[in-house]
Amino acid sequence: MQGTLKNPLYIRLHAGFTQWLRILNFEPTSPRDMPKMLAEFLLYLEAQNCDHPHDIQPDHLKKYLEYLHERPSQTAAGAISLNYIRKHLQVIRKFSRYLMESGQPSFTVKLRIKGKSTNIKSILTLAEISKLYCVVKDDIYGLRDRAMLALYYGCGLRKNEAINVNVRDILPDKELVYVRKGKGYKERYVPLAGTAKTDLENYILYARPHFAGDKKEDALLLNVSGKRLTGQTCYDRLQTLKKAATIQKPVGLHTLRHSIASHLLHSGMQLEQIQRFLGHGSMESTQIYTHLQHEQKI
Repeated sequence: MQGTLKNPLYIRLHAGFTQWLRILNFEPTSPRDMPKMLAEFLLYLEAQNCDHPHDIQPDHLKKYLEYLHERPSQTAAGAISLNYIRKHLQVIRKFSRYLMESGQPSFTVKLRIKGKSTNIKSILTLAEISKLYCVVKDDIYGLRDRAMLALYYGCGLRKNEAINVNVRDILPDKELVYVRKGKGYKERYVPLAGTAKTDLENYILYARPHFAGDKKEDALLLNVSGKRLTGQTCYDRLQTLKKAATIQKPVGLHTLRHSIASHLLHSGMQLEQIQRFLGHGSMESTQIYTHLQHEQKI
């Protein structure tokens, strides 16, 4: 829906929502994409003469999703994807949350979108994960690579969550990793066991001191200068491992997170547990893996 918002209240709320996304440290693309989706929703409400959030009814939301199903894509031929419609619904949920957390009249979102997403995320099989581990070298860089894989695959962390982990956040006695800077600044604890626990302990004991030198740095993952490793360096290291492992499909840091989620579901873990493990605010984000489970060979 094209146009410019005219309702002064919606203009103010749209600006507030955009600032709220920045303050809460959502993924870098969120403050760029989510306000556009919210603007489309607010424009739709204006067209329906719904001029205040407390007037939003379930029927408004239902008809808005019907409108999205029917409207053409603005970037490609045909209709917009089911996954993109899911993102619109996530934005509406976040808008409702923003209103509540800022003490303003809000509304309830109970809608669920049925059907399979058309945007299938890349998933590594267990065999491909094994190949990644097999090409890791037996030196301090290899120990760091294994620690990186422990965070991104073993613990299923997001890119920024992993690079923001500090040494004191690794709690081997409790078999937990404390995630202090999760999406939306939500804190959580992630289970740490098995190979991931061993790999992180070995890195801290035998490799990290070489990277740290005489510098006092809180960060867990360090570069050769003893400073916190960047997400780009982690991505580059993963590409090196991917090439050595002769894996043909696209692989990014988030691929490891998608992969562990899919593998946990395949092993029998309940969706609610996977939602907590990944730190998803909505079950909709987790349910995508039920579709992948039937389409990926683990």
